[in-house]
Amino acid sequence: GVFLYGHLEQKVRNAEALAQKYKQQQEALSAQLQVVYEHRSRLERSLQKERGEHKKTKEDFLVYKLEAQEALNKEKQDSMNRYGALSSQHKILKNQHEDVKKQLLDLQLQHNSLKLEHRKTVETHNQKYAQLQQEKDSEVTNLQDTVFKLREESKLLRKAHQEVHSQLLSSQAQLEEFRQFKEALQKMPSFK
Repeated sequence: GVFLYGHLEQKVRNAEALAQKYKQQQEALSAQLQVVYEHRSRLERSLQKERGEHKKTKEDFLVYKLEAQEALNKEKQDSMNRYGALSSQHKILKNQHEDVKKQLLDLQLQHNSLKLEHRKTVETHNQKYAQLQQEKDSEVTNLQDTVFKLREESKLLRKAHQEVHSQLLSSQAQLEEFRQFKEALQKMPSFK
């Protein structure tokens, strides 16, 4: 009986120890479970908050998407309008370019015509100039001949003038002699 009692007491102590151990494990598990519950509660609150933020973000994104779509449509419309304006301006500039090209061609033809006419005028002018130069040279030669002849004639005239002058002086001397002779004769009584 003592042995049985000791054995039972040992079993009770073992059971108490085991119960104490289980109790400690239970308390630890309860503490862990409390921590898990609190963590779950925090996670649920965080998840709720994330859902709220996600919903708000989704709504903001939809608003942004609509605004971006409107802005894109407006930009697309503006681009189409600008393209239409640039296309019209391009056509106008192309027509102006064709007109300028045509004017340039006309001016080139006119320039070539004027160049040819200028060349003809220059050739005619050169011919007239050469003719005038030839006539001038001929006239200068004739004038030089005339001047030479006039100089020769002038020399002859001077010579003749000197001769006439000498004859005049001689005649004046003779006349003076005749006058003196006449006076001498008039003084002579026999002449009277």
